[in-house]
Amino acid sequence: MSCDHLICAYCAGPVEEGRCPSCRAARSRLHHSHGPFTPQQLAIVAALVLILAFGLLAPHLA
Repeated sequence: MSCDHLICAYCAGPVEEGRCPSCRAARSRLHHSHGPFTPQQLAIVAALVLILAFGLLAPHLA
């Protein structure tokens, strides 16, 4: 989601311009709501960690 077409209810200006504190807060939430990694990237890292863990534990279990 982006703030390109959102209008602020407080100042009636485009949120992307950040005219008032409410606009700036909304713009900040929209642009920073996601972490530095996408869910797909986190899933891949989790899968690789599990594979590595099983690979390291397999010789000890046999």
